[in-house]
Amino acid sequence: MVEYNPKRWSPQLLAVKGSIAPKILFRVALVVLWSAGVVLIHKHIRHLEIPPTVHTLIGLALGLLLVFRTNSSYERFWEGRKAWGRIVNTTRNIARTSTTLLKTPRPTLELILLWTAAYPYSAMNSLRKIKGLGPLEPRLPPAAVAEVLAARHVPLAVAQQISLQIARHRSDGTFAERCIIYLDDMVRRLVDEMGECERIQNTPLPFAYVVHLRRALVLYLATLPFVLVDPFGWLTTVCMLLISYVLLGIDEIGVEIENPFGMDSNDLPIESFCSGIEQVILEQIPPPPPAPAAGTTTAT
Repeated sequence: MVEYNPKRWSPQLLAVKGSIAPKILFRVALVVLWSAGVVLIHKHIRHLEIPPTVHTLIGLALGLLLVFRTNSSYERFWEGRKAWGRIVNTTRNIARTSTTLLKTPRPTLELILLWTAAYPYSAMNSLRKIKGLGPLEPRLPPAAVAEVLAARHVPLAVAQQISLQIARHRSDGTFAERCIIYLDDMVRRLVDEMGECERIQNTPLPFAYVVHLRRALVLYLATLPFVLVDPFGWLTTVCMLLISYVLLGIDEIGVEIENPFGMDSNDLPIESFCSGIEQVILEQIPPPPPAPAAGTTTAT
């Protein structure tokens, strides 16, 4: 995600990174060339002007379609952001409860926290159709890592590892029953939020809506020069440049943000979320016990 100061205009007016202009440049150029051809024919071969009534009516409907498209895409973007906010909060709560309420050996506690910190990385990679546990992978048991990465759904396998570390010590009384129930609910929430992200990713806008919108957009832009050519002449190309930039840009913004889990400039900064979770959780791991001082002997 591109960070910016909303109070300043000039950097945004000149920005290229994060702008949709490069992505629609070819389409805008085609519209301008088409309008130039219409003007040329109008001036030198035959008059091509048509009345503006139909385009006025269609323009209203097209504006509504584009607004709905953008609103639907932003709603998906915001739902994805809320889901990752809940992942952040849930991982923190697991770390807080584990370090303060569980009476468990340090190695077990460390594994719980490491698997918890690895969960966001596994979720991010899964949403991007790759497998991986992030920078914490070398600190996890190799056999368990291999088993997790071989799973069809890696985030679920990571959640199972968190639950396994808790379940192993349930019978010996080191975990209070309330803590176990609470932690299990937190792990369930992680799985639920992953499912929420997958729902957003795997449910695009209905195909019929996208087809109709783009057909209407192409027809509108292709025939609008015939309305503008008589009153504007060669300025029709400038008008079409501005109009096509605005309309095609609105559609492209909807495309850009409807799947917020990728690596585009306008997607969610999931890497930053994962890194922040990792740093916070690693701080909760208790330090190893001090080594015995040199020259001391253990009493037998």
